[in-house]
Amino acid sequence: MNADLYRKTTHIKLIFKQIGGLLIVLGYAMIVPMLVALIYTEVYSALGFLLSGMISLGLGYTSYKGIRSIEDISGHHALVIAALGWFAVVVMGAVPYTLIAFITPEEAAMRFIPDGADFGSSLWYFKNPLHAIFDSMSGFTTTGLSMAIHEPTIGKGLLFYRHYTQLLGGAGFVVLTLALLKQSSGKIAYLLYGSESTGERLQSTILETARSIWKVYIGLTVFSFVFLVVGTLIILPDYSFTENIFDSINHAMAGQSTGGFSTLDDSIAGYQSVWMEALYLVPMILGALSLTFYFRVIQERKFSYFWKDIQTRSILILTIAGSIVLSMMLMATGYISEPFRVGTFQFVSALTTTGWQTTDVHQWDSGSILFISLIGMVIGGAYGSTVGGIKMIRVLLIFKGLFWQINNIFSSDRSVKVVKFNGKRLLPEEMNKDIALVATFVFFYLVLLMTGTLISYYTMGEGFELKHALFESASAQGTVGLSCGISHPGMSPGLEITYILQMWAGRLEIIPVLVLFRSVFAGTKPKIV
Repeated sequence: MNADLYRKTTHIKLIFKQIGGLLIVLGYAMIVPMLVALIYTEVYSALGFLLSGMISLGLGYTSYKGIRSIEDISGHHALVIAALGWFAVVVMGAVPYTLIAFITPEEAAMRFIPDGADFGSSLWYFKNPLHAIFDSMSGFTTTGLSMAIHEPTIGKGLLFYRHYTQLLGGAGFVVLTLALLKQSSGKIAYLLYGSESTGERLQSTILETARSIWKVYIGLTVFSFVFLVVGTLIILPDYSFTENIFDSINHAMAGQSTGGFSTLDDSIAGYQSVWMEALYLVPMILGALSLTFYFRVIQERKFSYFWKDIQTRSILILTIAGSIVLSMMLMATGYISEPFRVGTFQFVSALTTTGWQTTDVHQWDSGSILFISLIGMVIGGAYGSTVGGIKMIRVLLIFKGLFWQINNIFSSDRSVKVVKFNGKRLLPEEMNKDIALVATFVFFYLVLLMTGTLISYYTMGEGFELKHALFESASAQGTVGLSCGISHPGMSPGLEITYILQMWAGRLEIIPVLVLFRSVFAGTKPKIV
């Protein structure tokens, strides 16, 4: 075997070994929805999860245990593993959807349909593997768009699984795998951790850091669950307690992961209560803040960080200001009843990239759609949280860099142009490097967004305009989940694939996906550009 072929084979082995670890974790994770399906006596759903878990475990152990690690991975390996590993998890995560759709008899599926309903089960849509991959990608990337028109008609087991995938994907599936499976070297763990998260080490080792992040993440989810259960009991005392528990645990997972799936047919609007909508603002905002920020607040017990932290402060300010502006814009049109109720909830849902919906956005005017798309969904919440979008810290850095460059024009050549940003002092070289990285990311983000918008515009159905194409594309790429109706089972396969790719790239912040494509089509050798 020549040296070049040996090197390529080694690289492939390294990548597939790590992907195997992801599939092992996914396989064991299938046990939880299987138990939920059994609790609700959904035998066919439970069987679907059992078979899917066994397939994932089989493939995972074959790769992870069957391939011997020959050498450490490098930076580009880690990015390829993140991109390809996520896609592998999504594809395997789609198996239960299609498997359950095929093995569930029609009479069993009839149990999922409410009495007196004039529609059938949305479970049958998942016989199309592309629809299953769409919902799996939407789940793991915490987007919330769905091919299930009437969500409750797919059964409790699969309904729980959708929210569960958002919980698993929220803090990062690679980070979760690092927390559960010990790596052969610290370098591998460090590079994999940095490929999906902030790369910031909170503890002495990456293993401890990954576990700390997940402890905080699960702790916040449990808090949201208790908060929603108690709040629902107070606001809707006649609401079924068992449904309250089921709703709250699922919505806590979706809220903390800023995912946006719901157990109700009309999302949070299904409660038909302004107080319930106010209740659900809390988990959305909690999910939009950085997990590393929460860790420091808990570790150092300094609650003043909620205001002193530049990202958190900016998100809170923009939440209030954006809600007011959008509400006034909706009020000015005269089309929307209760514009402040609608405007506040939808702007918070967009900025936090949660995607819970209480209104038909298709009826909105162009100005309101443009505002919520660009100021809400494109910006997103905090870097280091579960949100999508460009993220607040990058937006702040761009504005800081703009003012810094203008100020330099008036500064003396002899002055030291140190920049203060987010509690740090940066030298000009450091500031220029950070701005260049952010500008590169934002450029690629906007190019992909415009590409998705144009594809949407030319392939979406009748009754939609360019503003709707931008809204739906921004929602998919920002992993938001708000929809104006373009995403549905009858959409063109090309557009469905486009949104799948946008959700994938948006969750991984584009660069790992570009590195994967570059590695596949141009190899890994450095080239002069």
